[in-house]
Amino acid sequence: MRFLIQRVEKASVSVGERETGSIGKGLLVFVGVGQGDDEAVADKMVKKMLGLRIFADENGKTNLSLKDVNGELLIVSQFTLYADCRHGNRPGFTDAGDPETANRLYEYILRICGEQIPSVQHGEFGADMQVSLINDGPYTIMLDSAEVVK
Repeated sequence: MRFLIQRVEKASVSVGERETGSIGKGLLVFVGVGQGDDEAVADKMVKKMLGLRIFADENGKTNLSLKDVNGELLIVSQFTLYADCRHGNRPGFTDAGDPETANRLYEYILRICGEQIPSVQHGEFGADMQVSLINDGPYTIMLDSAEVVK
């Protein structure tokens, strides 16, 4: 499982003309589900993400988590986080989880995040989405379950 996390001032996601999610200060998280991922992996990834101290405290040090700053979450599914570009110029996606499993785990992640964070917005699984954001920093982190879950 891979989470591409961006600390944002604001972000939104739309499908066509319909906005499906919008947040102020918080995290925009792109979620990619890989082969073999399950709820246990998702639990560890969410715990790590929500525990990241990447927001500034009163001294300007990155010491605060999303919960500490009452931040919001915008979670967007993105299988292309599993793009394999090692061979040729056309990415392959054989390491991405199958759509049924990926959707189930995406919904699971939304649910467990919603149990901990008051404002969780999201995209639409499998849709062609347009994402807008103002990255704060910029501050972008990649979490990969191959490194987080041991």
